[in-house]
Amino acid sequence: MEAATDYTMWALFARSTLIVKFVMIMLVLASVWCWAIIIDKAIQYRRARREAAVFDRAFWSGEPLDQLFDQIGPTPKGSSETIFAAGMLEWRRSHRQDGALIAGAQARIDRSMDVAINKEAARLQKGLPVLATVGSTAPFVGLFGTVWGIMNAFIEIAEAQNTNLAVVAPGIAEALLATGLGLLAAIPAVIYYNKLSSDSDRIVAGYESFADEFATILSRQLDS
Repeated sequence: MEAATDYTMWALFARSTLIVKFVMIMLVLASVWCWAIIIDKAIQYRRARREAAVFDRAFWSGEPLDQLFDQIGPTPKGSSETIFAAGMLEWRRSHRQDGALIAGAQARIDRSMDVAINKEAARLQKGLPVLATVGSTAPFVGLFGTVWGIMNAFIEIAEAQNTNLAVVAPGIAEALLATGLGLLAAIPAVIYYNKLSSDSDRIVAGYESFADEFATILSRQLDS
């Protein structure tokens, strides 16, 4: 009798059918996966903003670009350094041995930096589709578990031929737990997907702005 009146989450899970248990486990795992992505992206974006700020100070410090490129070396640490290195590398490759520039240098430099920006954008946005998928599907997965649980609850009620609340309530509560877990997974996923997508767009916009400014500087040197 005590087990029948136990309405803790664990007791509701233990009494649910196999399919509803599978749905609940899947939703819990999806929620954990989403939070892992959220935490990882928050750390990654904070690090990207910090690296961009440090590099901007170095870039606009008045230090010669060739010297800054030599300091960065062949393995840039941050995304801004990677974009800068891509442009500088193509800039150096565009010079012949006599010092003259190969035709089309500006277009190649722009393309090199665009490729670097696209790679960094893909790295920043990696994992965000998971949040979007969970946010859009988790409520329906939870609803499926609820519908299945309620269907079995009605079957048990019909077999018992008893509509007493003490008989009806446990099955309904077990079924509704699936919907609750679905919402628990979906709501943070949707909120943080929107926030992280916005943060990613702002970071990438900063990279594009820097690439345009850097391309303008190189264009002046090309014209001179």
